[in-house]
Amino acid sequence: MVKRLRLNDKSVRELIPEEDRDYQVFDTEIRGLSIRVLRSGARSFVLDYRFAGRQRRMAIGRWPEWSVTAVRERARELRRVIDEGCDPLGERGDLREAPRFKDMIDRYLVEHVPHLAPLNASDQRAVLTKLIAPLWANKLVADITPHDVAKLLNIIAEGRARPSKQKPNNRARKLQGKKPTPVRANRVGEVLRKMFSLAITWGWRTDNPAAGFKKRVETARERFLSHEEIAKLAEVLDAAVDQRAAGIIRICMLTGARVGEVRQAQFEQFNLELGVWSKPAATTKQRKVHRVPISGDVAAIVRQRGLLVPKGNPWLFPGDVPGQPVKEIRRFWMMVQREANLPDVRIHDLRHTFASLLVSGGASLEMIGKLLGHSQMQTTLRYAHLMDSPLRAGVDAVAGMFRPRPKIVHDADAKRA
Repeated sequence: MVKRLRLNDKSVRELIPEEDRDYQVFDTEIRGLSIRVLRSGARSFVLDYRFAGRQRRMAIGRWPEWSVTAVRERARELRRVIDEGCDPLGERGDLREAPRFKDMIDRYLVEHVPHLAPLNASDQRAVLTKLIAPLWANKLVADITPHDVAKLLNIIAEGRARPSKQKPNNRARKLQGKKPTPVRANRVGEVLRKMFSLAITWGWRTDNPAAGFKKRVETARERFLSHEEIAKLAEVLDAAVDQRAAGIIRICMLTGARVGEVRQAQFEQFNLELGVWSKPAATTKQRKVHRVPISGDVAAIVRQRGLLVPKGNPWLFPGDVPGQPVKEIRRFWMMVQREANLPDVRIHDLRHTFASLLVSGGASLEMIGKLLGHSQMQTTLRYAHLMDSPLRAGVDAVAGMFRPRPKIVHDADAKRA
């Protein structure tokens, strides 16, 4: 059997497989290049070479998918790499073992996400698995560029079509058009920036491609209930059949607390003698214990719940599942929106309304931040413009002191005029 000849497509095609063994025919033009003929009749090109005293064999491709001309050019490139002191097979192994973005997601979910607040952790897990993984799962972490980040965030900011109910039941659905989601794109950018920052500490990258991602303009939603709307809301809550859910809404309105904090409230957190509610770090967004004063109305609700809730149950608003608090009041709030004619009001807008009432009562931004549990002053500054009215009243009062008084016209002056 010929062991060496100048390979071309015709000679490769004419090689006859042997029944009892595979064999190899080397090319006379490029050292180490050969065609392997298997007993099955399949043929593939390989390159044999020595590196650091070790014999190595690297597969190039199958024939006829790879022509002899293409294989010979590839073999020349590999030979140049070998002559430069590099091991192409070793580099291929390193590339195969290099971390991909799906590996980055797995490590991030294990090492970082468990330390986040439950709602934030759930949101980030959904973002990574539903928005990013379908596009980047198999990308090498080291290959992701700032352009890739910008392209991904552009796609997310454009939004996507989503199912929407045409009727109250869940059977009739239709697809809406795309709804822009610039805020979601900003949040994804922040998650990516944190992930690549961790990747640097893990030794997976030396730079952060998401460090300077372009932030979209965010317009903060501002919806404050008027005194008439608050009165109507109170009327609907008083008439509601589900007084458990109504109590949650009342405390949200009277304390400015987040609905999750109220749902998970326990009797032991309230000191009714001192009028203080101590929210544990596990339920607050800032992950710190938050102590706030409560009014007599809130204390009355807590006492009333103590009479209704069975002894031994720690939850202020126990849910339908034994040992768990209320999980969801979305349907109840939809009923409230309908009955009170507040279709555009969210439960979270009650928190904004609480802050606006504090401002109108003369509270400072620092006081509002402490009552709402803001960890950053920048968050509280969104209510600064509400202080324009009292400030304007003060300015007008000062201006009134310097306003020229009307000149008194005497009779003699009138006669001369």
